[in-house]
Amino acid sequence: MNTVFIIVLLAAMVMVVVSLVRGVIAFLKSTKVDLESGQQVDATEMQLKQNKAMMARVKWQAAAIVVLAVMMAAAS
Repeated sequence: MNTVFIIVLLAAMVMVVVSLVRGVIAFLKSTKVDLESGQQVDATEMQLKQNKAMMARVKWQAAAIVVLAVMMAAAS
């Protein structure tokens, strides 16, 4: 049972890193677009992607914390 929790935890941790990298890449691209275009009134497509990636990171981090809490509760 503990092995299943560890595998799920590792998967959640990998997804945290993947979504973090995707968010940083979107941030860098949106910054480049903003600098080239000047004043921006609405959010650009890259800024929306950045927001989605960062929200996904927060969700995966929460999932990892929940798995850790379940593992600790099962261990005691």
